[in-house]
Amino acid sequence: MHSMELQPLIRGLTDLEISSCLITQKGTAVLEYYDEPQTAAELSKINSCTKSVLAALISIAIDQHIVPPPHTPIIEFFSQLGQDSDIRKRQITLAHLLTMSSGFNWTEFGGQNSFPTMTKTADWVQFVLSQPLADLPGTRMVYNSGNSQLLSAILRQATGQSVAEFAEEQMFQPLGITDYRWDTDPQGIHTGGFGLYLKPQDMSTFGQLYLQQGRWKGDQLISSATVQHSTSPLIEVNPPHTGFYGWHWWISSFSNGIEHQDEVVYHYARGFGGQFIIVVPSYELVCVITKNKHRKNSAPVDVFRQYIVPYLLQQG
Repeated sequence: MHSMELQPLIRGLTDLEISSCLITQKGTAVLEYYDEPQTAAELSKINSCTKSVLAALISIAIDQHIVPPPHTPIIEFFSQLGQDSDIRKRQITLAHLLTMSSGFNWTEFGGQNSFPTMTKTADWVQFVLSQPLADLPGTRMVYNSGNSQLLSAILRQATGQSVAEFAEEQMFQPLGITDYRWDTDPQGIHTGGFGLYLKPQDMSTFGQLYLQQGRWKGDQLISSATVQHSTSPLIEVNPPHTGFYGWHWWISSFSNGIEHQDEVVYHYARGFGGQFIIVVPSYELVCVITKNKHRKNSAPVDVFRQYIVPYLLQQG
């Protein structure tokens, strides 16, 4: 990408009131756009991109045998499920939580408003576990930040550390991430589904770790097999969303416009209101988008697909 080609993209980012857009290709910064100079130094609320960071920490803990294998039923951590009248809950595994297929009857926003309701309770974990099942565990993907909170509670139980302490030791320090904020629930468990604040550049570094199959400066922080599995299309997502879901990563693809060629597959972390960490392995590309201003009733724009993919395709 040359700077002349980037001018229309930068105009588009400005019009859309994007706070930051960072594109790194083959380890080189191609675009570093900030709406204001101070945005680079400020912590961004990454919302549900937190889920993909949590998945990385769970992956590390599974690799190190601190957390048991993905097929392990979560009753090992939440013995109270043994008293639940619905015995199907005893079938819920770590993998079901990671792929959002635990089966709980849950409407994140709208409908039951399960997510806001959870955050108003005195014990979020207990609230999630007490929800009735709508599906047999493992059969259907339903987006549920409660699953993420259970994973955060499991990580704390298994490591004996707070999730943030484990993150610092195992991932943030190696990646050079020194500045962050992370909210907690009433029990002091770090929020698994949202609530992490990072600088845009540190979001990009996290994406780069996944592009590099879990390797960073000669150290394998996450095994490449776990990175590959966790970012592969493990379950189809439910409308209104499209595509697939891995372990707290979304998976999609775009056509490269060449006849008889494959779709270009990519995986991404997505946060409410326009936070993205996008990894496109075949282009050796990481893209971060943050947006702090929210215009009421403005239609969401897929900045990556509408503005950035055309530039990738121009490169041939």
